Amino acid sequence: MSTPTGLDLDALVAIDVHTHVHADAHGHKALDDELGAAAAQYFKGDPYDPTVHDIAADYREKGMAAVVFTVDAEAATGQMTLSNEEIAEAAAQHPDVLIPFGSVDPARGRAGIRTARRLVESHGVRGFKFHPSFQDFEPNDRRHYPLYEELESLGVPALFHTGQTGIGAGLPGGRGIKLRYSDPMLLDDVAADFPGLTIIMAHPSVPWQDAAISVATHKANVYIDLSGWSPKYFPPQLVKAANGLLKRKVLFGSDYPLIRPERWIRDFETLEIKDEVRPLIMKENAIRALNLAPAAQR
Repeated sequence: MSTPTGLDLDALVAIDVHTHVHADAHGHKALDDELGAAAAQYFKGDPYDPTVHDIAADYREKGMAAVVFTVDAEAATGQMTLSNEEIAEAAAQHPDVLIPFGSVDPARGRAGIRTARRLVESHGVRGFKFHPSFQDFEPNDRRHYPLYEELESLGVPALFHTGQTGIGAGLPGGRGIKLRYSDPMLLDDVAADFPGLTIIMAHPSVPWQDAAISVATHKANVYIDLSGWSPKYFPPQLVKAANGLLKRKVLFGSDYPLIRPERWIRDFETLEIKDEVRPLIMKENAIRALNLAPAAQR
């Protein structure tokens, strides 16, 4: 099945909806050395800062597609964000495996809204990533509603970090990063007020897993991605929901490069997930959530 993105959906083994670009072609990194080292220690891996081209090569070898993005947290951290435009342009060189998302800090206000539209209309961006804790904002703050309204009108999904974060983990004060901004219940307001906006809640939302399940069950426009945790640590209620009520609402995501897809899949294979549910999680649900199928087949 060919798609407007250039993906051959039938040939793909899986679609990873959550991968981070950690470096650009100019040597700039998405995280400073302290944050990068702390995150690697939290995830029990080695520091690795892949470019878009690195990710494309890795996922092509695996027969998978990947959603790629950075996080625009310049206002909160003072660290220069990687260029959305460069990420999108590099991803366009790999349309068989990469799906570019953008990231706009809600603090950018009207300029951010214009940027979001330009990224979609001129650079082929197909969604947006938000990290409320790292970007230092409350998702249901009505000051940010014009940005959500723009994304809803553009017909692209919004992917929000939820729950615990490895960014700043173990550092004094967590480097000032506040976990409460990533409570999934804050997204219930957004989902209710923007029913035409597809919202993906990233990660098992520990310590608010029950809230995330409740929101995804109640709101037709809300999904959960399973990135950021090895499946062997998934809360049991999440596994139960993935097998039942939410079998069409949960998505494979790794959190690459901090968790590699091969590690995630190896541990996922040990979970008691129904045979008919596994392909939904690994690929089919993402096709629907990301609007990847040709219009005639949706």
